[in-house]
Amino acid sequence: MTTKPLVLTDELHQYVIAHGSSPDPVARDLIEETLALLPEKAGMQVAPEQAGFLTFLARLTGARQALEVGTFTGMSSLAIARGLAPDGHLTCLDISAEFTSVARRYWARAGVEDRIDLRIGPAAESLRMLPDEPYLDFVFIDADKPGYPVYWAETVPRVRTGGLIVVDNVLRGGRVLDPAAEPDRAIATFNEEVLRDDRVDLVMVPVADGLTLARKR
Repeated sequence: MTTKPLVLTDELHQYVIAHGSSPDPVARDLIEETLALLPEKAGMQVAPEQAGFLTFLARLTGARQALEVGTFTGMSSLAIARGLAPDGHLTCLDISAEFTSVARRYWARAGVEDRIDLRIGPAAESLRMLPDEPYLDFVFIDADKPGYPVYWAETVPRVRTGGLIVVDNVLRGGRVLDPAAEPDRAIATFNEEVLRDDRVDLVMVPVADGLTLARKR
């Protein structure tokens, strides 16, 4: 028995994907197209095991009203939409019409486009236009890292008691231990602030680049 997480070799990583979160043909094609179209930005796409985890969490929470801050080419939104209840609805916020045009095609191909509302513009502004009451069941935050405190501040009051907030890239490839670049410092500071937030129960898990799961009290 060990108290430390395994270091995933490439082979073990593929084993994890094959035994619980293997992409279907739609997701696999989306991964390949994102890499081909945007090779320098493809790292912004959530990992296959992360996508599977998001679908699982959305189903587990019975989410009907979901929000995504940062959509890129649509891998995470596709995963969340697939996990929603039959009458579920996902609002996606992103600043790029170019990147999300790819997402739209794959939502249509997967048959989930009717449950997704994409809003293009600065996320902070879009968030402030959402209903003020706590109506959200599920939130995924994966956008510009310096913006995380604002996104957190705007989403927590809008999440119902028992609702779930999932925040991506909270480990920054391990650089949160000694942050030098501004995005890494922003996440390190954000992690400390969230830790002190008594409105939520927290757990941080080393999935992909690190996820914080926060349950609204």
